[in-house]
Amino acid sequence: MSTDPDLATRLTDEHHQALKLWLRMLSCTVRVENEIRSRLRSHFDITLPRFDLMAQLERHPEGLRMGELSRRMMVTGGNITGITDQLEREQLVVRVADQADRRAFTVKLTPAGRKAFAGMAAVHEEWVADIFRDIPATDKARMIELLDAMKRQLNDTKE
Repeated sequence: MSTDPDLATRLTDEHHQALKLWLRMLSCTVRVENEIRSRLRSHFDITLPRFDLMAQLERHPEGLRMGELSRRMMVTGGNITGITDQLEREQLVVRVADQADRRAFTVKLTPAGRKAFAGMAAVHEEWVADIFRDIPATDKARMIELLDAMKRQLNDTKE
């Protein structure tokens, strides 16, 4: 991965520790995400948002409504519609009229979509493992614990 300067490198000792933490987390996330985006495009000719939508549907074989996909992926309904249109043209997903509300649609992976995603997901997992390979397992476990605690605290302050 690149070692180019990022937001976190602009920080000085005068910056608040919380800001330093936030920018370091953001910097790491962006670097990992950019590497995954690049690999998905070069190996599978798919974008990260399309992969993410398929991942959501893989976890929900019964399908998800467009609005639920939008909420889960934290993007607009218009973005979900565009991604779904592309995947539908490739016959990887199908829209099914919602029985409870005929104005709504549920999106499901097709059998071809399930097969394609399974192959991509296995390779994706290997890539993530490779990206983090030089971090000792004990450090990864500790970071997971710390981030879990942070998530709980952030959820508590939201309520």
